[in-house]
Amino acid sequence: MREFIVEADGGSRGNPGPAGYGSVVLDAATGETLVETYEYLGVTTNNVAEYRGLLAGLRAAHDLDPAARVHVRMDSKLVVEQMSGRWKIKHPDMKPLVLEAGRVFPPGQVTYEWIPREQNKRADRLANEAMDTEGSASSVRKPTSGEAGTEAPVDVRTAKADADVRAAKADADVRAAKAVAAPGWAPADMGAPATFVLLRHGETPLTPQKRFSGSGGTDPSLSDIGREQAERAAEALARRGTIQHILASPLTRTRQTAAAVAERLGIEVTVEDGLIETDFGAWEGLTFGEVRERYPDDLTKWLADPEAEPTGGGESFAATATRIAATRDKLVAAYAGRTVLLVTHVTPIKTFVRLALGAPPESLFRMELSAASLSAVAYYADGNASVRLLNDTSHLRP
Repeated sequence: MREFIVEADGGSRGNPGPAGYGSVVLDAATGETLVETYEYLGVTTNNVAEYRGLLAGLRAAHDLDPAARVHVRMDSKLVVEQMSGRWKIKHPDMKPLVLEAGRVFPPGQVTYEWIPREQNKRADRLANEAMDTEGSASSVRKPTSGEAGTEAPVDVRTAKADADVRAAKADADVRAAKAVAAPGWAPADMGAPATFVLLRHGETPLTPQKRFSGSGGTDPSLSDIGREQAERAAEALARRGTIQHILASPLTRTRQTAAAVAERLGIEVTVEDGLIETDFGAWEGLTFGEVRERYPDDLTKWLADPEAEPTGGGESFAATATRIAATRDKLVAAYAGRTVLLVTHVTPIKTFVRLALGAPPESLFRMELSAASLSAVAYYADGNASVRLLNDTSHLRP
């Protein structure tokens, strides 16, 4: 019995947005590439594109040998766990795709394995080629030495013509998707932005008391309410289906919030020190009123001057802004064209937004940012940014 390896990936530049998939079929014994296929899908979500990539890979393997055993390798934890039967399929758009993929081969002939994205580079490259070309498709059959000449290569020109027809029919949707990917002023040739979805951690015991809680305090854990908020945020992000990476501040409350999302999405968490909260020095654990009573002069300076530090050598807002700007630049370069969840704190999130808007430092005091709220900023290749969301708490409502 022959054995194939299918590597598949899909992506969407927006939610929804211009999407495509890539699939590779390999001979498990020799490692030889037998089929490479990719297709531009028009407007859809990241999860749908991943499933379409899986379907294309399975169908290509089935065309080679319907009796073969197939091992699927993907960097989508959602697809792998759902197809393996370990996760429930809640989203209505996913259920038909799961059923369709399960019918390509008889039960028991296909196994699934999650792999890190860096091990899925071939399929990822093809998916990005599909999104870059917006309207072409390619499927190349490479016969092995034992079957040379038994099967003709697919006519790439025909495949491209078919895709062009599909693209023409979806032209209105494509224009709409470009508006999502590059809203407002952003020129279409800037490419897909790096999109940071900013999640504030859930409540700790200090949150409802409105106490200063930075990086120099007791590092509190989430409360029961905070854990529930983290779960609700995870569910909301799973429904949106666009998160590709998760980064978190090193503090306990952010790591716990990120862990809840990671478990739901099947994505590993990377700790990013640059996302840590401001150090509030001697003010840690105090309310605003208590600080005003004990350190009135220091508080007055702090409210008026971004260079002023909290009492006891804390971190100024100016220093925080320098740190966040450096972290932003590093992450934008590392995650160009990707959607990344940053699980962090009040001051870093407000600073991301302030810098994106080019707003003055005093704007930090004019933003409301609730526990477990979602905000989002997109960063383009020319250095411009677009604030897309601020303090969304709709997922926390009954």
